[in-house]
Amino acid sequence: MEDAKDRVICNLKSARVRKKLSQSELAERVGIKRQAIYDMESGRYMPNTLIALRLARELDCRVEDLFILDVSENGQPVTLAEKSGFTDGRVSVVRIRNRLIAYPMDGKWLHGDGFQAADGMLSKDGATVQLLQAEDSLKKNILLLGCDPAFALLSSHVSRHTGDIRVHCRFASSHAAVKALAAGQAHVAGTHLHNSDASESNISLVEKMMTGTKVMLFAFSMFEEGLMVAPGNPHNIRSASDLAKGDIRLINREPGAALRVLLDDCLARAGVPTEAVIGYDHQIANHSQGAQMVAYRLADAALGLRAVAVAHGLDFVPIQAVRCDLVIPYDLLDLPAVKILLDVLQTHAMRKELSSLPGYDASSTGKLIGEVNSR
Repeated sequence: MEDAKDRVICNLKSARVRKKLSQSELAERVGIKRQAIYDMESGRYMPNTLIALRLARELDCRVEDLFILDVSENGQPVTLAEKSGFTDGRVSVVRIRNRLIAYPMDGKWLHGDGFQAADGMLSKDGATVQLLQAEDSLKKNILLLGCDPAFALLSSHVSRHTGDIRVHCRFASSHAAVKALAAGQAHVAGTHLHNSDASESNISLVEKMMTGTKVMLFAFSMFEEGLMVAPGNPHNIRSASDLAKGDIRLINREPGAALRVLLDDCLARAGVPTEAVIGYDHQIANHSQGAQMVAYRLADAALGLRAVAVAHGLDFVPIQAVRCDLVIPYDLLDLPAVKILLDVLQTHAMRKELSSLPGYDASSTGKLIGEVNSR
C-alpha cells in the first residue's frame, strides 16, 4: 500500500505564515518539537489526529485545510481552450461552472519573464489533465482574459489582499476575450473598444456576443491608445492618416483587436484605404511585440498604449483615450475571487498605482457601467 504521506498535500506552512508564527512558536503552542513542524512542512512526517486538531485550533482553520488528500494522479476531463503553438503539455487550469478549462503555458500570460509553474499536465490526446496541485485550490482561482497590461497589477493586488486566491491574466483581444467568456472558458473578460458614436461600444459588443447570458460591466481603467514610434518621432507622424505617407512601415494587430478597430475607423474617416498603408497586413499578437519591433527598427510605427511605449523608451502619438471594462457573468459574481477582485477595484492602493502608469486614469475604476441581459 502507498504510504499516506505520499498522498497528502500539506498546507501547514502557508497557514502558519498567514498567522505570522515561526516554526518554534507554533511547536510550543501545540506541544511538540520544532523539528516536527519542519518535517510536516517538508512532507516527511504526518501528524496523528490529536496533533492535527491542535494545529487546526492554533491556526484557526480546519484539519482538512491543512492536510488535503491528493488525487491529482488520476486524469480528469478537461477542455483545452487554445491549442496554437502548444507542445510540452504544461497548462494553467481553472474550474468554471463545474468544468476544468485549460490554457497552454505560453507567452500570452501577463506576467514577467521566466517560466511559471503550471497547474497540470495535459494528456497527449488533450482529453484529460493530471493536476499538479490540489483540486480544491482551483476553486479559489479565476481567469481574466484581455489585453490591458495593467491586469497584471490587478492580479498582484488581489494576491496581496488574500494569499490563497489568484487571478490568472491571459492576453486576448477584446473580441476573443468576450467570445471565450460566452463559451464558458473564462470568468472575466476585458474589453476596450472605442466609442465611435453616442453608444457604448463595449456594451454593444457584449450584447452581440453574450446572447442569453446576463452580465455586469465594471470600469477598470482609462488609457491612451495610439501609435508607438521611435524616439524623436523621425517620420513626424501626427495621426493615423500619416501612415499612408512616404515609406512608413506599420505593425498592425490581428482582426478583432480593439486597436485595429480604432485604426480602421480612423483610416475610414480620413478616406485612406488600408492598401495605402505599408505593413497593414503585418500582424503581431500584443503591445509588447509591436514596441520591440519599433525599438529594433524593424518597423516605424506600431499600435499600442502610451504606457507600453514609455516602458520601451519610445515616443507616442495619441489617437484616443478609451475605457477598459471588466465583463462578468451574473452567475459568477458570488465567487469569492470575483468578490475580492471587485473589492480591490475600490481600494486606494489599486487606484493610486493604476493612475501612476503613463497615460492611465483611474477616476472611474470600479464603477458599474451597465447590465446586459441579451435574449
